[in-house]
Amino acid sequence: MDSIFKIAELFKKILLEISELSYFAGRFFKEAFKRPSEFKEFIRQCYYMGNRSLLLVAVTGFIIGLVFTLQSRPTLQEFGAVSWMPSMVSISIIREIGPIITALICAGRIGSGIGAELGSMRVTEQIDAMEVSGTNPFKYLVVTRVLATTFMLPVLVFFGDFIAIFGSYLVENIKGNVSFLLYYNQVFNALEFGDLIPATIKTFFFGFAIGLVGCFKGYNCKKGTAGVGLAANSAVVFTSMLLFIIDFIAVFVTNIFYDL
Repeated sequence: MDSIFKIAELFKKILLEISELSYFAGRFFKEAFKRPSEFKEFIRQCYYMGNRSLLLVAVTGFIIGLVFTLQSRPTLQEFGAVSWMPSMVSISIIREIGPIITALICAGRIGSGIGAELGSMRVTEQIDAMEVSGTNPFKYLVVTRVLATTFMLPVLVFFGDFIAIFGSYLVENIKGNVSFLLYYNQVFNALEFGDLIPATIKTFFFGFAIGLVGCFKGYNCKKGTAGVGLAANSAVVFTSMLLFIIDFIAVFVTNIFYDL
């Protein structure tokens, strides 16, 4: 009986969290179109997020390209289909692996950073001070960060995809003596707009989810300094779940269009 009450309580907590997040998202869209725009802060956030994540995305992408190719090559070699490697790698990375892995990395790196930063500002009453001084903290802190993650994530995903394919090329060059030009020609010949467009569109949603949840957790941080760590951690967990849900919906919708 206790287990049923615990599950019901958890379910109620999740629904409450979703409703509060929906209200927060609605306020974001309302504030985003208000003047004045905080363009300088938006550019600063874009630079900060891109600069902070670039190295991590590059290293992760490179390792993914190496490992994916090393793991797949023996199987393709067994069936005499090694020449398909560039096509397989490019489609897998561009469509699915690159976007989801980069988004998860950014959720851990950027989302937790936003949650901790805004949480610290909340518990030290800096956000309250901004309201008293006449500054709109929601527009300055939340809108700029959500827009920055929304526009920067596709850039980071493209960068990560390119590095991953480069890592794959290095393996093929060492194992099969394939030239850089030949490898990339095969990669681009295998890709179609039907691969690029859905993969790009969903990265905007990934970026929006990362920024929105990070800001939501940090902006509504409670329980003093202990709440800052909680806000950062819960931002990563909540965002990761959302990313998988968005990815599932994106794949489902894309498959419907492919079947038409």
